Amino acid sequence: MRIVITGASGNVGTALLRRLQQSGADHEIAGVCRRPPAHGAPYEGVSWTSVDLADTGAAQTLARVFQDADAVVHLAWGFQPSHNHVYLERVGVEGTRAVVRAALEVGVRRLVHVSSVAAYSSGPKDRRIDESWPTGGVSTLPYSRHKVAVERLLDAHEQQYAGRPGIIRLRPGLVVQRAAGGSLLRYGLPAVTPSMLLRHIGVLPLDKDFAVQCIHADDVASAIDLALAAGTTGALNLAGEPIVTRSLLAHALAARALHVPRRVLRAVTATAWRTHLQPLEPGWVDLAFAVPLMDTSRAGEELGWRPTVDMTTALREVLDGMGEGHGTSSPALRPRTVVDELRRVVSHGPVGKRRLP
Repeated sequence: MRIVITGASGNVGTALLRRLQQSGADHEIAGVCRRPPAHGAPYEGVSWTSVDLADTGAAQTLARVFQDADAVVHLAWGFQPSHNHVYLERVGVEGTRAVVRAALEVGVRRLVHVSSVAAYSSGPKDRRIDESWPTGGVSTLPYSRHKVAVERLLDAHEQQYAGRPGIIRLRPGLVVQRAAGGSLLRYGLPAVTPSMLLRHIGVLPLDKDFAVQCIHADDVASAIDLALAAGTTGALNLAGEPIVTRSLLAHALAARALHVPRRVLRAVTATAWRTHLQPLEPGWVDLAFAVPLMDTSRAGEELGWRPTVDMTTALREVLDGMGEGHGTSSPALRPRTVVDELRRVVSHGPVGKRRLP
């Protein structure tokens, strides 16, 4: 099978490359990203093409790469610079439009689009919702609004071109793995903050009602692998167990939980973001407390999928990776050091408003 993966050098892409290479199946894999990795596993043996999905000519380039592809896995998305919403929309929404257009043009039969729990409207924390829950997103977070825009884009495409290609939408919770530790920390802490401080946090200031679903990248990769072979279309929820609560997170950090109301957390985050002290938008706080808890039964029924990595284990893994600034040879997942972050601040500006190299 010839598989083209957009965003193949990122968090989920790296896990998917590992999965496909370890499966023993005879796949020809083509990777699409803005900055292809130069060396190292699992990026070797992949045919790489450099494409910025924000570019106006992206669809034409993608059509050439998609020629003779049996399936396309669309993972590419932008998270930074968080102060440049126009660019992020071009990457996420217009980039997805380019992927779908190119897949239709060359006759790709299967498209796996990885969306997010962030596409869902606000919902309950005391029960699980299925894939029929409204996808209205959380309006205060551009990431969520863009995920919703893509859902509408796919809806319109399916109405006009039923089954061309067959589209499956995976909606995972927050995706974590050790290899993404450095990049996750890069997008959540000021450049001057040493990674190792995470191991000595002591107190976790967080609202007592915090409850979100996460999932290990390997489990997302296994769902994608299964989706490539399945005939099902539509949306599938993906999440690990147990739910990540304040107490579970505090235990993983070996810290004492301290109740701080979400409105206070949001105000502090908003001030720090507006003044460029840290790159995390305040809308992420809104999202954490708004998104519903997902029922993943359909993924089990349609794909035979089950999460294999317990979230207690996954949290320890990713927190260790964050504390070490861990990464890979991929530019998207490069290791994080204070020296490197400060050098990039000087050369390109803070990550939240960075000039793209």
